[in-house]
Amino acid sequence: MALQNKFIHHVFFWLHNPSSAADRASLIEGLTKLANVKTIRDFHIGQPASTNRDVIDRSYAVSWLATFDNAADQDSYQDDPIHLNFVKVCSPLWARVLVYDSVSP
Repeated sequence: MALQNKFIHHVFFWLHNPSSAADRASLIEGLTKLANVKTIRDFHIGQPASTNRDVIDRSYAVSWLATFDNAADQDSYQDDPIHLNFVKVCSPLWARVLVYDSVSP
């Protein structure tokens, strides 16, 4: 099913300690709580798949995909207290974050 007219927010996290199972679990726990933001329609927490081709980047530790009905809902999410708390609590875990936001053409 195509996700038409949705705002897609895809975030990739690299951990300071990529071999730390505890840090990975803490980030996943934080993302699970983040899913409670009311404007999120769907979400997915992921980790690199075992696929291995030249075009695949498996260097990240955890990914977060959230869909919103529109850009205004995504803007609201950015200022939501749950999101702000997630950043406060979990940002010490990550060394790098990369965000891809997209909308339907």
